[in-house]
Amino acid sequence: MKLSTPRWWYRREADHARLTRTALKPLGWLWAGVTARRIARTTPMDPGCAVISIGNLTVGGSGKTPIARETLRLLREAGVDAQALSRGYGGRLKGPASVDPAVHDAADVGDEPLMLAQEAPAWIARDRAAGARAAVAVGARALVLDDAHQNPGLLKTVSLVVVDGETRGDEWPFGDGSVFPSGPMREPLAKGLARADAVVILLPADLQAVDRELLALFDGLPVFLARLTPQGPPPPGPQVGFAGIAKPWKVERSLIAAGCDLVDFVPFPDHAAYSPRDLRFLEDRAATYGAGLVTTEKDWVRLPADWRAKATAWPVVARFDDETGFAAFLIGRIQSAR
Repeated sequence: MKLSTPRWWYRREADHARLTRTALKPLGWLWAGVTARRIARTTPMDPGCAVISIGNLTVGGSGKTPIARETLRLLREAGVDAQALSRGYGGRLKGPASVDPAVHDAADVGDEPLMLAQEAPAWIARDRAAGARAAVAVGARALVLDDAHQNPGLLKTVSLVVVDGETRGDEWPFGDGSVFPSGPMREPLAKGLARADAVVILLPADLQAVDRELLALFDGLPVFLARLTPQGPPPPGPQVGFAGIAKPWKVERSLIAAGCDLVDFVPFPDHAAYSPRDLRFLEDRAATYGAGLVTTEKDWVRLPADWRAKATAWPVVARFDDETGFAAFLIGRIQSAR
């Protein structure tokens, strides 16, 4: 059974759920130790092409996949045959397999690879080295890895850490700094940043400026700002929203900020597989309010094919403030690694 993300993970002060945090601390130390040991003991494989790792330091919700899609777009526009490589979380196929949206669904390859495949050729492989070899064999000159900062299997040309720029209220992207399950961190902040070549701060569309205190954490690293930008307005009329992502409350907030007449919102766990019971519940909520259903693109691809017409996907994309500078940074790193 999948559990929803605790909101208190992302509260800056440790006073939230203090007893729970304290009780889970030993498990966090164990998690951090296992992660550090795995990274230290693995010799990365050189796949014979550039490797751009898109990762984060928390268990989800930073916006890795939109940044990976935008990175693919920029590299391919620059003439680089960039292809995506994911482990295919949530899918049944082990790979290596080339993702074909006309053939595969989220149950086969996971939701994120389906989204990446809209931008460029995409591969899934539980064994990233095997997936890299398969991509290079058909001409890939660069691999964009989605969610790979803690995966040491491939020799990385560039390691990008994506950070959620939402800091309004008492929300903070790293919570109180505790490691999972006591907090949202996959590893301690300093250890994760020590392996990063640059940081990408992804801001919500309605947040104009980045928090200076957040920026100060990355002193000495290049920092690029990007914004999560809707590709169009939300559907008209009253809507019941739903989302099964790491931070579903961000979707609710974004829909309201975009002017959606949101009469209700239903959160689900990250990567939720929508059951017939879930779908009946959503239909009932929409009928109760005489409303439509709206969700994320990532959730929409996980819906049964015969159910998708009942919900509207509201796609968003990441766009860099300094698109030219970010692309130049990537190309420069790729060229210097040859």
